[in-house]
Amino acid sequence: MTPAHEQQVAAPEARDGVTALLERGRTMSTPVLRAAVDRLAPPMNTVAAYHFGWIDATGRPTDGDSGKAVRPALALMSAEAAGAAPEVGIPGAVAVELVHNFSLLHDDLMDGDEQRRHRDTVWKVHGPAQAILVGDALFALANEILLEVGTTDARRATKRLTTATRKLIDGQAQDISFEHRERVTVEECLEMEGNKTGALLACASSIGAVLGGADDATADALEAYGYHLGLAFQAVDDLLGIWGEPAVTGKQTWSDLRQRKKSLPVVAALAAKGAAAERLAELLAADAKNPEIGDFSEEEFADRAALIEEAGGREWTSQEARRQHATALDALRGVAMPEETRQNLFALADFVVVRER
Repeated sequence: MTPAHEQQVAAPEARDGVTALLERGRTMSTPVLRAAVDRLAPPMNTVAAYHFGWIDATGRPTDGDSGKAVRPALALMSAEAAGAAPEVGIPGAVAVELVHNFSLLHDDLMDGDEQRRHRDTVWKVHGPAQAILVGDALFALANEILLEVGTTDARRATKRLTTATRKLIDGQAQDISFEHRERVTVEECLEMEGNKTGALLACASSIGAVLGGADDATADALEAYGYHLGLAFQAVDDLLGIWGEPAVTGKQTWSDLRQRKKSLPVVAALAAKGAAAERLAELLAADAKNPEIGDFSEEEFADRAALIEEAGGREWTSQEARRQHATALDALRGVAMPEETRQNLFALADFVVVRER
């Protein structure tokens, strides 16, 4: 497989094509998403609008960043993979985006994150209670939007969405529990990330096809693509969570280290042998007994990041992103679909792995 950095240099036109697919997903799903949010009772409708970047903290319209729209793009492409029009996937695109944002609202509160997409998070602006209520409301809306389609296929799609949501919540619970453990295995970390990120991307990658009448074998293959794409996506996020620039991530420097996250680079470094791994283990064991980790200096966080890199955690995670990328593509090999759609799914997978980091 061509290394990700070579793909990025060799095929700028492919990246342009992915940008167009992402914009199509956003453009086609946003009106339905806005209409769904408008159903919420005040002030939840305006709090949700703030979260999505449609208004600022004072209620004025804004062109804020509402995310990359990877999941809506996947839902529309999965409808095309089943031979249906992309419009068939819109209810699935909106439902998945609602669930994704339900999880973001709750995650930001649980993690204490004060910034998302380069501005204050909902709980910081509107308080924890509103973050919880609006998150719950978005989850309810997601199921409502799908069930209103009223077909047998919509019920099948809803079942896949609720299963993915349960796995997502399982993953968040695992993630939180890992923060209080000195050691987590690589296998446990991958299981957690498969639940927390892979499950919903798997659903996004199949939900449009299900709405379009695809059989379970086709939907399952598309799910496998999305699941492994999710693991590749999360591996890159884990790299950004330690070494990402705040201007790119919208979060603080050393974000995941501040939160004691047992992300893939940390877990892989701890599993390695050598002086750097041993020193890292000693520091993290001491950190676990220190409730004031947030008071550490930038230099101390930088030292931990350097130890993770020296122990091989950064390189292992980068390689894991590539392994999961290859597995995602393999899942599509035997699926009958229009060749243009197949190439679009391949290009999106490349885009996920070569994001700036």
